[in-house]
Amino acid sequence: MPRLTSLDIPPHFDIIVVGSGAAGLYAALCLPDHLRVGLVTKDAIHTGSSNWAQGGIAAAIDPSDTPILHLEDTLKAGVGLCDPEAVKFLVENAPGAIAHLVEMGVAFDRKGEKLAMTLEAAHSRPRVLHSADTTGRAIIDTLTAKVRERPNIQVVSQAVALNLWLTPEKDSVQGISLLYQSQIRWLKSSAVILATGGGGQVFTQTTNPKVSTGDGVALAWRAGAVLRDLEFFQFHPTALTKPGAPHFLISEAVRGEGAHLIDDRGYRFAFEYHPAGELAPRDVVSRAIFHHLHKTATDPTHAHVYLDLRPIDPDRIRYRFPNIINVCQQWGIDVFQEPIPVAPAAHYWMGGVACDLMSRTSVRGLYAIGETASTGVHGANRLASNSLLECVVFAAQLSRIEIEPILVGPDSDSLMQVNSDWKEEMEKIASIRQMLPNLMWESAGISRQGELLELALERVHDWREMLASFKSVEFLVNLSPHQMIRLDSTDAEEQLRMVAETLNLLDLGYLILKSAAWRTESRGAHYRSDYPQTSENWEVHTLVHSYFNKCR
Repeated sequence: MPRLTSLDIPPHFDIIVVGSGAAGLYAALCLPDHLRVGLVTKDAIHTGSSNWAQGGIAAAIDPSDTPILHLEDTLKAGVGLCDPEAVKFLVENAPGAIAHLVEMGVAFDRKGEKLAMTLEAAHSRPRVLHSADTTGRAIIDTLTAKVRERPNIQVVSQAVALNLWLTPEKDSVQGISLLYQSQIRWLKSSAVILATGGGGQVFTQTTNPKVSTGDGVALAWRAGAVLRDLEFFQFHPTALTKPGAPHFLISEAVRGEGAHLIDDRGYRFAFEYHPAGELAPRDVVSRAIFHHLHKTATDPTHAHVYLDLRPIDPDRIRYRFPNIINVCQQWGIDVFQEPIPVAPAAHYWMGGVACDLMSRTSVRGLYAIGETASTGVHGANRLASNSLLECVVFAAQLSRIEIEPILVGPDSDSLMQVNSDWKEEMEKIASIRQMLPNLMWESAGISRQGELLELALERVHDWREMLASFKSVEFLVNLSPHQMIRLDSTDAEEQLRMVAETLNLLDLGYLILKSAAWRTESRGAHYRSDYPQTSENWEVHTLVHSYFNKCR
């Protein structure tokens, strides 16, 4: 697909989808094909977290399984905060979602004529469909090919959504502002669908790609949308941990197939923390590693344990995990001869923009799907392999979307040239961008404590106050609709992207810290060492209301 120029982008679409992971791609395909759809992605079309998903997609389609069992497992993992109606909706629509993916051409592994399924942690039945250990890539490749065939979908890549464009009454969305090819454009639409994924880059150790800066949640908050359960961030227990290597996720399916979690003495320590050992829920296994390292390691912050694949038949490893084999080989690890060094890393955000079953947010015309959304299906701790399923099931409902006709005013032909000189500010902004993830990991990581949360909040508040006076920040905050801006250099575009992502991450850090400090209990992925017990009094959602009232 040839790259568009800024002149090729029309000033309005019927619907704009922001994000090109599984949720965004599937949503674009499910929208009525008579609508003109703009699909905006800030990198290439296949660089989001969905493309990295290894384990698979869960669905109760085996005769020995039922949606009720899938529902019970999901509710149990969510520790009292799942919305039962949303979970029921998810599991009952799962078989149809799988059938549609197969019909579209997704090549799931098979066992004879039947779709192959594996067991993952906290599932009571083998119900996770997979395509070797690159299930996300198999789904994304298929969806991308279908999107490129659709004449009503226009992909705008290497473009950053800066803000949602609200009506003068501030009660409805009417488009977005976009940083693209050294220009800032305002694009009108009757609806905006946020599918930008999670915000793992707010933590220094994360399995998320660099594009996962929580843009959709930050955009929605600044537009006044209600957010929910932001303190619940899932830390995957087994990310590759080796100096110089990325925190590559070692799929939960590896443990489901029989791999052992051991320490440097070869001891399977996870059974000290839960009867299911390595197959306990993710939050339990992550905390088991965290506490075991604090008991046994000289420097627990930089230490690791090991994931031993040798109990699995070698042919089974080659069949199920070719990508893991290859990545480990690149970093000098032979999984057939030695265990993989692993430690927990931030992986998935259960919280997000509060939505109903039609993916509608509290702001008219604004929708959210995938990891950006809080649909109620994950509660305090997501059940493994329910994330890709959520993307597909909830995006499918957008086929029934009803939009109001767009009110298109005269196109602005004014083009303002901006001679930017923000280089002096960039050093400080880059410094904050680097310090924030370390601060979040230390204060709001696997184990949290009230005093550390409050100290971190003060620091993030100071950073936000400091940046508010920067010229580059003032420029972004004071952008005016209808006015097209041309920047004087590609450096200016990169600088504004850095500013936008840093502001988004600071907003997310503030909101996560605030929510984590407010919830004085431990539940699911949120663990407070000063409040280690789960309390019935806290079986409630954390709701974040009205950015406008709080911050203006």
